[in-house]
Amino acid sequence: MRSVSGCLFASKAVFSSPDLIQSMSIDPKRSQVVFQKLEQDLIKLSSKPRAANVHRVRTGTRRLEILLGELSPKLDRNQNKLLKLLSRIRKRAGKLRDLDVQLAALRSLKVPREPRRKTQLVNHLIELRGEQEKKLRKAVDDATVREIRKRLKRAARNFSPEASRDPLALAKTMIEGIAGSDAPLTEALLHQYRIVTKRARYAAEFAEPSAEATQLMAGLKRIQDALGDWHDWLTLRQTASEQLGEVRDSSLVAELHNVAGAKFRHAVSVLLHARAKLLPPVERPPRAAVRAATKVSGPAASAA
Repeated sequence: MRSVSGCLFASKAVFSSPDLIQSMSIDPKRSQVVFQKLEQDLIKLSSKPRAANVHRVRTGTRRLEILLGELSPKLDRNQNKLLKLLSRIRKRAGKLRDLDVQLAALRSLKVPREPRRKTQLVNHLIELRGEQEKKLRKAVDDATVREIRKRLKRAARNFSPEASRDPLALAKTMIEGIAGSDAPLTEALLHQYRIVTKRARYAAEFAEPSAEATQLMAGLKRIQDALGDWHDWLTLRQTASEQLGEVRDSSLVAELHNVAGAKFRHAVSVLLHARAKLLPPVERPPRAAVRAATKVSGPAASAA
């Protein structure tokens, strides 16, 4: 069995095959749009770190990392420096984004009991967001943004879609572990699947339009949405536990355990149904193993 953690970097091993290099396998327009949109979103982020701006810079950076770091044959000095600069900003933006989704999830939760504790948790998240916003503002100072824009333009001019690798082949390689793994679906493994699925979808987006690409991206999006939703509530549950105590200490924490447990089961269900369609059929684990995998372990199971 191939592990998911190994699958995260499987593309590097498969690049040695010349069969994966195909003329015009990348959509030229799509590749150029990534450079242009990231530059625009970076300018907006430097002026105001709104939730939407933060999210677009994160996803834009991830797409560029796939385009240059995975699909391109080799990074030149400018591309390497560009990705390092963007990586620092992406990590800062990631911390801010996590707080934004936690706030949105918490505000959508209707809890009749312990309204003061909910307010306390909201205020705590807002305070953390303010701290992370200050750090992000420092990371996107004028000098850094100017340098990134200059390097983005240079990278866009020098990028050659014709010399790049097949996006669909890369995406399929990334998800081989998801389609064929029979390991129990724990929270840790589901988190790895979430990362793999996201990277695979970004790779597939660069493919020229086709029915195969559309079908693959649709399947990956279903998995990504379900796993992302679960992860948002899991993160909120962990934050609430740190601030308010465990299930026995707070009905709000208990409710978040319930929601996170339900999101986990839904994510597993979506994954089991969608991954069978991503690649040719593989040997599936026994039904008893599947049922066992969909059970939530630990505190989430008790609360659910």
